[in-house]
Amino acid sequence: MIVNPIKRRPTRKIRVGSVYVGGDAPISIQSMTNTETCDVDATVAQIQRCADIGADIMRVSVPSMEAAVAFGEIRKRVTVPLVADIHFDYKIALAVADLGADCLRINPGNIGSEAKIREVVAAARHNDISMRIGVNAGSLEKDIQKKYGEPTGAALLESAMRHIDILNRLDFNEFKISVKASNVFLTMDAYRLLSAQIDNPLHLGVTEAGVYRTGSVKSAIALGGLLMDGIGDTMRISLAAEPEEEVKIGFDILKSLGLRSNGINFIACPSCSRQEFNVIKVMQALEERLEDIRTPMDVSVIGCKVNGPGEAKEADIGIVGAAPRSLVYKNGEKSHLIDTNQLVDEIETMVRQRVVELEEAKSKEIIRTSFE
Repeated sequence: MIVNPIKRRPTRKIRVGSVYVGGDAPISIQSMTNTETCDVDATVAQIQRCADIGADIMRVSVPSMEAAVAFGEIRKRVTVPLVADIHFDYKIALAVADLGADCLRINPGNIGSEAKIREVVAAARHNDISMRIGVNAGSLEKDIQKKYGEPTGAALLESAMRHIDILNRLDFNEFKISVKASNVFLTMDAYRLLSAQIDNPLHLGVTEAGVYRTGSVKSAIALGGLLMDGIGDTMRISLAAEPEEEVKIGFDILKSLGLRSNGINFIACPSCSRQEFNVIKVMQALEERLEDIRTPMDVSVIGCKVNGPGEAKEADIGIVGAAPRSLVYKNGEKSHLIDTNQLVDEIETMVRQRVVELEEAKSKEIIRTSFE
């Protein structure tokens, strides 16, 4: 087995509610609600759907005082840490800090005078919450736009350091920062430059990445490259799609790099004329049925005996396709034959049983170590 060669860069550890970001903490997955914040029921439901599939942190836009009041109600009804996204009006930041926000997403430079920024920092410090500075290529300061002519990595870095300097002057270090662009190369350049300058945790993302397919590809290239360099402590996949999809793609990127496990890692063949069953149809059904599984495991589903045995031996559960019956491997060993026409039902049953076994083993290990 190939050992994961990625060595994360050392960063300061901060806290977003119950989730730690940076240091030796796992890389966390975030998403953002796209409901009307004042529609508390709809926003809570969307947050819960994301939390159910593994989202560690959720961000909620708070554009008005009415939205701030709604945010307070939302906070009471969910357990996942919430980041309040605020622009311009420092009074909104003060309000949500007192209403239970776990993190304030702001740009200190667009809050106004340093006196106002000082009040926001004081509220964050009083409520023991963190901040995120969010720099975007599409909203750089006018003087920086004039200086560089167009968004560049250096331009994003200068904007970021300008905001960081404000918080440094106020002796506030509990913050993470992002320098996002919609261009893959610009995004990677900006994060690499910034990571060489500070030790605060970095929030990764390709902003306005696009629709589901193209946005996922762009995000995987940019964030995957940065993560392989050891850069990144938390991330959001910004898609013109439902936020649940952002969470799924985020975990898929981390799983592919061996940085985090969350649910099933499917190994499936692309299918060809050798397949003994409809691999694509089976996999679509399995993904839908097993979406609720959070326990990490590898499940291999291969349509024929050419590559099937080799992949099955490396998986928790492996299927080697044949007709009328397919061969099942469990933990790398041949187990039994199953009716190929009943693959989806049989695999789901085996996976759920494996979840029980793994969770029981985990509980026994916890009990054993607690007595040592």
